[in-house]
Amino acid sequence: MCCYLEATSAVFLPFFYKVVAPITGKRICKQAFFTRFYEDFQMRTYLWLDIFFSFLLGLAGCQKSEEEANVVPTQQVAPTKTLVTPMIQEASGIADSKTVPGHLWVQEDSGNPAQLYLLAHTGAVLKKISIKGAENRDWEDMALSGDRLYLADIGDNSKTAREYFIYHFKEPSAATETIRNVSVIRYQYPDGFHDAEAFLVDPKTKDILIFTKTDTLSRLYKLTYPYASTSLTTAKLVGNLPHPYVVSAALSPNGKEAIIKTYGALYRYAQKANESLEEYLLKDFTTLPYTIEPQGESVTFAAADSGYFTLSEKGLASAVQLYFYKR
Repeated sequence: MCCYLEATSAVFLPFFYKVVAPITGKRICKQAFFTRFYEDFQMRTYLWLDIFFSFLLGLAGCQKSEEEANVVPTQQVAPTKTLVTPMIQEASGIADSKTVPGHLWVQEDSGNPAQLYLLAHTGAVLKKISIKGAENRDWEDMALSGDRLYLADIGDNSKTAREYFIYHFKEPSAATETIRNVSVIRYQYPDGFHDAEAFLVDPKTKDILIFTKTDTLSRLYKLTYPYASTSLTTAKLVGNLPHPYVVSAALSPNGKEAIIKTYGALYRYAQKANESLEEYLLKDFTTLPYTIEPQGESVTFAAADSGYFTLSEKGLASAVQLYFYKR
């Protein structure tokens, strides 16, 4: 029952932040209110779908055998919650650093500078690092694969973008002030525009898998390695996930587990035998513990594989908290 209440919260919190909050306590005409309401209607529709599928998954989970239930790694009862200071307002992607152990890389979404934050696991923001040659049109997720950091400029709320971008570069050190040697992958979809907020990089093949957000069920597209450096690549549709509104994704350090995040739930996929990442993402899954956040759009595994982190945008909250779920 708790997971259903949490999923319900996932509908009302984002709606409140995007529609009610901006006009609360201010004089505003009815037309402005209903304009905001209409613009938010599509998002709330897909969040209700998120609840519906979470409910079905919960029912299915009741039928699992004890052996199947033990597939999920043991979790502590509640996550560790750490205050982020100074506040990062619009976190849209995180990755646990290898070059600076005990720290996370954080990006913000559209309208913010092209930069990274270096965030300690203790919640302290140590510094900002600018990225030369990159533009933050709508950055929505981040992945650290091997020694390279990938930033996905794949958001498209208005469904008008002619192309999408994924920047990648060698993971910086704590002493870096500006990242200069940046490569970019330009791509389009074979079937029109899509708003996406999550992706993964296959550590074996280096193929990039992109999850759409606002389709009825999230679609999975693939960019095959090697990436074109000068031309526009067309992504290939490889399947659909049984959840809508995917907002982030993460891959375990050994590549054998993936977390797919919606506003209301975390879904864990696990490799069986020699399945590829693409194959096991289209098969069965389990749910993981998750505390609903104001507008949670970021998840990553700990580099030491000791658990996973989530980080939210500020929304209407008075503070931003970093959550860690220990195995």
